[in-house]
Amino acid sequence: MNSPALPDPGAFSAAPTSYVSVDDGRIAYESTGEGPLVVLSHGIGDLRQSYRFLAPLLAAAGYRVVAADLRGHGDSSTGWASISRSDVASDLLALVRHLGGPAVLVGQSLSGGSATIAAARAPELISAVVELNPFTRVPKTDLGAMLRVRRYRRGGLLMGATVAFRSLGMWLRYLNAAYPAKPADWAEYTAALRAKLSEPERMGQFLLTMKTNGADAEAELAHVTVPVLVVMGWADPDFPDPAAEGAAIVAALPPGTGTLEVVEGAGHYLHAERPAETAALITRFLASHARA
Repeated sequence: MNSPALPDPGAFSAAPTSYVSVDDGRIAYESTGEGPLVVLSHGIGDLRQSYRFLAPLLAAAGYRVVAADLRGHGDSSTGWASISRSDVASDLLALVRHLGGPAVLVGQSLSGGSATIAAARAPELISAVVELNPFTRVPKTDLGAMLRVRRYRRGGLLMGATVAFRSLGMWLRYLNAAYPAKPADWAEYTAALRAKLSEPERMGQFLLTMKTNGADAEAELAHVTVPVLVVMGWADPDFPDPAAEGAAIVAALPPGTGTLEVVEGAGHYLHAERPAETAALITRFLASHARA
């Protein structure tokens, strides 16, 4: 089944797909712009095109922007036995080596934890890290918040149903909840995502990401030596208190390493909901920490 074509938000979406070979498969990516290298990695059950609005803004600010599909996702190969944060970190480091590095890693959700691991294990390749609504610590269900906080309860129930019933429909309902504000191309994007996840093996590969809990990333926080920017969406349904989660990540980093920003009203996908605001935060950070 061919995915519907996405609307063209700029030069990024028109870039050709390239591949880097890693152990047991290959990772798809696309590139736009020139300058210091910034590598974007998306969250579970998504596509590299989730950065379709953010990437052109970063490229226009003077960076070479590369967005990669997670293993098992998008145009990357299938057949992976594991899709953990450490696995994705290994893939990202292989991509940075392939591209010549060093790079700033921008990781959303699970990939935020992967960026942490990559920076801790290969600081010579990673000049800085940006984590967007990251799962960098082991998540703990807050039963009291499930009763008090409607968005957290709704997000948790929909995510649980996605896993329990292996349901693409429930996943799309979760996404609807996780985007308080919808991009203009919401219908086209979710149709493309549905088509991609309907391809053989794709849903099973996506569900593999649920079999890890982030302990590997949490264990590496204290070993990160490069600057880290954590950006949280205030209305993210995955955390009872997104600002507190971001603050906990910064507190676990070595003193002076991390900075927290919170985007009011944004959900789990703030890079697509609020790309201009997210780009402004990232470019301000990159101005001090990206290097060629």
